[in-house]
Amino acid sequence: MKYLKLLSFFVVILSCKKENAAEDLLATAKTIHERVMTLDTHVDIDVSNFTDSINYSQKLQNQVNLPNMEEGGLDVAFFIVYTGQGELTEEGYDKAYQNAMSKFDAIHKLTKDIAPERIGLAVTSEQARDIYASGKKVAMIGVENAYPIGTDISRVKQFYDLGARYMSLSHNGHSQFCDSNTGEEDAIWLHNGVSDLGKEVIKEMNKWGMMIDVSHPSKKSMKDMIAITRAPIIASHSSARALCNHSRNLDDEQLGWLKENGGVVQTVAFSSYINIEKAALREDALKEVEMKVMDSLGAKWMSLKEFMKLPVGEERDIYLENYFIMKDIVKVKAKTIKNLPPDVNVADFVDHIDYLVDKIGIEHVGISSDFDGGGGLDGWNDASETLNVTIELVKRGYIEDQIEQLWSGNLLRVLDEVQEIAKEIQLEGK
Repeated sequence: MKYLKLLSFFVVILSCKKENAAEDLLATAKTIHERVMTLDTHVDIDVSNFTDSINYSQKLQNQVNLPNMEEGGLDVAFFIVYTGQGELTEEGYDKAYQNAMSKFDAIHKLTKDIAPERIGLAVTSEQARDIYASGKKVAMIGVENAYPIGTDISRVKQFYDLGARYMSLSHNGHSQFCDSNTGEEDAIWLHNGVSDLGKEVIKEMNKWGMMIDVSHPSKKSMKDMIAITRAPIIASHSSARALCNHSRNLDDEQLGWLKENGGVVQTVAFSSYINIEKAALREDALKEVEMKVMDSLGAKWMSLKEFMKLPVGEERDIYLENYFIMKDIVKVKAKTIKNLPPDVNVADFVDHIDYLVDKIGIEHVGISSDFDGGGGLDGWNDASETLNVTIELVKRGYIEDQIEQLWSGNLLRVLDEVQEIAKEIQLEGK
C-alpha cells in the first residue's frame, strides 16, 4: 500500500509538471504572437463577400474575414487577384481582365468603404508596419496568374498602381507568359519555360517593384525567371517536395536556386501539399459523407479539378456557398466516425518549415495558408486558429526573432529589396 501511495504521488507530480510546462509554452507563444506581425501571403477572395450587406466585417462562412483575423491574431493578409487559365485569345484576355479588375475593386472597397477603421491597404513594408502599429489589420495584394494582362505589358504598371506587389506568370495551365507546373502530368509544354513575352513582363515587374511568384510556373520556367530577374523572387504558397512529392512544391534543386537568388518560399498549409498520402486517406474516407451532404443541399459534389473548370460567376459562387456549408456539417459528423484516418495537421505543416529552414536557412522561409482557395489543415483551418502555428513553432524551439522572420520579416525584406532594385532600374532609364 505504501508503494502504491508513493507511485500515485509521483504520477501526480509528473502530471502537474506537464500541465505547468504546457501552460508556460502557451503563455510564451501568446506573448510572441502578440508582439510579432503575422503575415499570410496567400488568401483567395470571392467578390460576393465584398458587398454592402455581406462583407468581411462579418464572421462569414469563409476562412478569412476580419472577425477571424482579429480572433486569431492574423495581422496581414495578401488578398489574391486570381484568374483561372483560359484560352489564349483576345476574348479570353478581356474576360480575365474584367475578372481581375473586379477583385482589385473589391479589395479597395474593403479598405476604403466597408471597414477602413479596421483594415488598411499597404503597398510597402513601412506602410504595413505603420498600419499594424495603429491597431488595424493590413491588406496587401498579390496577383495569381498574369493571364489578365493579355499581351498589353502596360497592364503590369496598372496592376502595380492598383496595389499588386507580387504576381505569378501562370496558374493551372500554360499561359502566354510561361509553362505551368501542371505540364508535368502529360509532359506537354507550350514554351519550354518562359516565353519571349514573359521575359518582357519579368523586366517590367523588376522595373516597377513587383515580386515574381514562382509557386505555379514549371521548374524550367522558374529557372528561366531566376536567370532573367535582377531581383529576388518568392514562392507565395509552396512547400518542400522532398517531404511531399507534388509538382506545386519545390524540390531541393529549386530551393538551392531560390536561396542563391535571395528569395523566400512561403510554406503553404494545404493538406495535399503537406502530406499527400495522409490527405488522400482522409479525403477518401470522407468523400461519401461529403457527397451525401452536398446532395441534401441540392448540389453535386465536385473534385477540385472539376471545380476549377467552372466558369467564374454565379455557378461557381453557388457551389462555393454550398461547399462551405457542407464542410461545416462534415466537420461535425467526422467527430462521430470511428477509425477515421487522421487529418493533416499543424505539426505536419511545421515539419515542412523545419525542413526548409535546415535546407536553405531561416532567412529564406515564410508562411502562407491558401485559405479560401483550398488551404487549411487540422489546427489551422481558418484565420481564427493562427495562434496554433506560433504555438507549434515555440514547441519546436524557435525563438521570437526567428518566429518574426518566418511570419513576416523575410517576405518584407524581399519586398524592400525588390523595390530598391526598381528605383535603380528607373534611374538607369532616365
